[in-house]
Amino acid sequence: MQTVKYTNSSDFHCLEDLQEDALDVALVHMGKEDCKPYHAFSGVRTEYIIHFVLSGSGFYSANGNTWPIKAGQMFLIYPDTPVVYCADRYTPWTYTWVGFHGLSADTLVKQCGFSKSSLILPTPANDEYLQCFEELLAHVSLTFSDRLYRQSLLLKLLATLVESHTRALLENRQPLSNADSNAYVSRAIDYINELYMQDIRVTDIAQKVGISRSHLNAAFQKELHLSIQRFLIDFRMHRAANLLVSTSLSVKEIAGHVGYNDQLVFSKAFKKKFGMSPKHYRTYQEELELRKHRPPNAS
Repeated sequence: MQTVKYTNSSDFHCLEDLQEDALDVALVHMGKEDCKPYHAFSGVRTEYIIHFVLSGSGFYSANGNTWPIKAGQMFLIYPDTPVVYCADRYTPWTYTWVGFHGLSADTLVKQCGFSKSSLILPTPANDEYLQCFEELLAHVSLTFSDRLYRQSLLLKLLATLVESHTRALLENRQPLSNADSNAYVSRAIDYINELYMQDIRVTDIAQKVGISRSHLNAAFQKELHLSIQRFLIDFRMHRAANLLVSTSLSVKEIAGHVGYNDQLVFSKAFKKKFGMSPKHYRTYQEELELRKHRPPNAS
């Protein structure tokens, strides 16, 4: 049976040149290597690559910074970013790595805890990610089933990293870093933008983002200086105001369009935001528009 390019030697195992066609995130290559002293790479890659250092040590340079790396750490390479990494002279590292790309790749690495200002993280405390690598190297054919296996194992590996990062945040109760808070707020806003017309609550958003409600609220306070609840309400009210001006939908219909099943609750929230009822707002905006187009000398 035909296989993808697979190298299997005593110190180098590599599955590469994959042509996986998943849009969200797709495996490009992965492997494991017992590096020789001073074994190095210098250059630019076109995909995201995460290295997991299993033993030994070395260094990693990117964006003008250099970090010593040791066993129990992982480091991320961003696409189109010049990097250098090199095994130590006396204790050269052994690492596994995975390279991937896709429309969701950037979002996924952020959920894992990485950012351009946070390229080094501890590896997960359990060995689930290592099991993913072992299973990946067991599915090297070009059959459709093996492609599905590789896709599912890549997602399982990334899910393990996301879970590990989220657990560390919740257990340690540490303040969110700038990169973390920005990433969580961005994902929450994307989720709100997609589903604000449904009856979603703050707890739903926090669960979707992957952190507690209190952590998500802290992130919004840090980045936008308002609560997640206030942001959600304001977002819906601005959408409602736009519908009042641009459509002839009834107030009840507009309330439903922005996630409110109760027209009265919607009208109270709208009045609190804009200082007038939805019907008054529509009339007021229509009058303003008429004034704009009224001839200067018209009475």
